[in-house]
Amino acid sequence: MPPPEQVVLSMQQHVGAPCKVVVKVGDTVKVGQVVGDSDGYVTAPVHASVSGTVSKITKLLLPGGNLVEAVVIDSDGLMTPHEDIRSPIVTDLEGLIHAARTSGLVGLGGAGFPAHVKLKIPEGKTVDTLIVNAAECEPYLTADYREIMENSESLMSGIMAISELLKLERVLVAIEDNKPKAIELIRSLCDSTNDPEGRVQVMTLRSQYPQGAEKVLIQACTGRKVPKGKLPSEVGCLVMNVASVSFLAQYLKTGMPLISKRITVDGSAIAEPKNVTVPIGTPISKIVEFAGGYNGQPKKLLMGGPMMGYAIVDDEMPILKQNNGILALAERDAVLPEPTNCIRCGRCVASCPMSLMPTLIERQAKIGAVPELERLSVVTCMECGCCAYACPAGRQLVQSMRLGKAVLRDHEQKAKEA
Repeated sequence: MPPPEQVVLSMQQHVGAPCKVVVKVGDTVKVGQVVGDSDGYVTAPVHASVSGTVSKITKLLLPGGNLVEAVVIDSDGLMTPHEDIRSPIVTDLEGLIHAARTSGLVGLGGAGFPAHVKLKIPEGKTVDTLIVNAAECEPYLTADYREIMENSESLMSGIMAISELLKLERVLVAIEDNKPKAIELIRSLCDSTNDPEGRVQVMTLRSQYPQGAEKVLIQACTGRKVPKGKLPSEVGCLVMNVASVSFLAQYLKTGMPLISKRITVDGSAIAEPKNVTVPIGTPISKIVEFAGGYNGQPKKLLMGGPMMGYAIVDDEMPILKQNNGILALAERDAVLPEPTNCIRCGRCVASCPMSLMPTLIERQAKIGAVPELERLSVVTCMECGCCAYACPAGRQLVQSMRLGKAVLRDHEQKAKEA
């Protein structure tokens, strides 16, 4: 879509330390210019997605409840690139890691984990397999599918660069079987001169939620099981989203950092559902307008998919790097059952891909029982929503998981200050 008149750039668009604003009100900025950065290791810089003038430094309440700084840029409509934009020279792994950090890349599948941290393999660990996550198992979302169909050459280029510099033995492109055209396309590219050594394989997976979750995907593709509290490198794997791999190849070619995002705009309250590439920081209202507007009063707005997305209070929230979908649901699709008492049926336990006990965690989260939350490993929860979906009593189990994690974070913070 064309650039909006104004963008709002959150300083927290990734897992880890939020960025600090490095521009001031009145500054003229250009596309790709750094407007936020941090000295922290687990972080990623934020770049201007339009050219124009910084009109405000404000506070932004994110869907998860965090209040962060944000830079507001009034667009001049020219989209003038910054003069320092140039393709990086990358000859080794350290160069690739530096390029990933400079580009501002985070996990584009929704996790938002800084890519340069993921590419730096922990000392003493050996990684032999790259898994390119193209499962896209959540309902409605098709942005990753369109990335494969429209930017397959960039995808293959990114795969080759990462696998060569990390000296990986194999690459598995994991795609669910409900995307036959994507499977056929990647296989045809692998059979051509793109992969002369036969390093890349397409792994066709049964369509099943939450197959796209990192640890679930590793087990489905390799049979390896990541221990609780451990990273994929523990079992010799590196998992990257398909859009992340494709973007990294584009950055190595052009030097333009992460300033735009392809998202799925869908739901029963959207007039013209579509996938659209938008400048990061674009207000959702402008994106909905580009998608034909609402065809009725939306009852619920979600950033993300229906299982792992966050409900938001209005459509002025700006797009973040890790957003992959905007859903607007009519009233008939947004009705939630009234929670009733837990009947101890165990369906939440049976449905949990991480083998947790959601109903027990819910109870301990509500009373703030730190030792029990640690014992029950609430931090292992990936908030996939399977427990809440399976619960016949309509318990709000995912919200309880988030509450439990917040209780632990608060306890850790108080311990540091004491």
